[in-house]
Amino acid sequence: MSRNRATAIGFVAVLLWALLALFTVGSAPVPPLQLNAMCFAIAGTLGLIWTGTSGGLLQLRNVPFKVYLFGTLGLFGYHALYFSALRLAPAAEAGLIAYLWPLLIVLMSGLLPSEQLRKGHIIGGLIGFAGAAVIVLRGAGDFSGDALPGYGLAFLCALTWSGYSVLSRSFGAVPTASVTVFCVASAILSVPMHLAFETTVWPAGLMGWMSCLALGLGPVGLAFFVWDIGVKQGDIQLLGVASYAAPVLSTGALVLAGIAEPGWALVLATALITLGAALAARASAKSRQA
Repeated sequence: MSRNRATAIGFVAVLLWALLALFTVGSAPVPPLQLNAMCFAIAGTLGLIWTGTSGGLLQLRNVPFKVYLFGTLGLFGYHALYFSALRLAPAAEAGLIAYLWPLLIVLMSGLLPSEQLRKGHIIGGLIGFAGAAVIVLRGAGDFSGDALPGYGLAFLCALTWSGYSVLSRSFGAVPTASVTVFCVASAILSVPMHLAFETTVWPAGLMGWMSCLALGLGPVGLAFFVWDIGVKQGDIQLLGVASYAAPVLSTGALVLAGIAEPGWALVLATALITLGAALAARASAKSRQA
């Protein structure tokens, strides 16, 4: 697979993650760990069907246990933190803080032996970060100390997912089918933790059930498989900066759903993030030419 095609496939995950906050809000009042179990059960089941029909089950036998442990902790840890953050803080703000991971991916990728981090990547990442910050800070006048735990969990999300994405590059030879095991293991791990720390609450009405199903199919399902291809075989720095499209699209989805308020901040953030992505794309093109 070409580098450009893998990058494009990886960007599909960004489009799916733009709906993560909206569906998470729609799934309320399901507690975070229970939601983790439900969504990953859906994703894991679909993954097993796909892996089985494509003849990939035999590949899973040769995957080292440490890879399964790494992937499970990455997926389970990120979403447990993310769902908890959106329960403890406003959806738009918490979701955007969690989306600091693109900038961290750009910076961390400089540590990879096969990647060349150029000035354009860093500048593009910082401009993209500024775009996300514009949206986050637009509600600073309504800041409440009660939401601080949620903001803290959202920041841990960013650290968890950026670390997972960059380290995945080290397992480039591991088949994408292994993500199926990550999902199944995350679902299994979520069940006892849910029973130990939470009270079971099922989705409220048809809309709640549909939100949970949509999460398992897209943002907590297909997104991980295409992202695995992108970070392993594509341009990880360009993917990192381009991922800042997700918070803008996510906020747009929340606005259309009437959960967040529209305003000038969304327009300015879109312009900044587009500029940042353009600079990163130019830097990546120079790297390929070199």
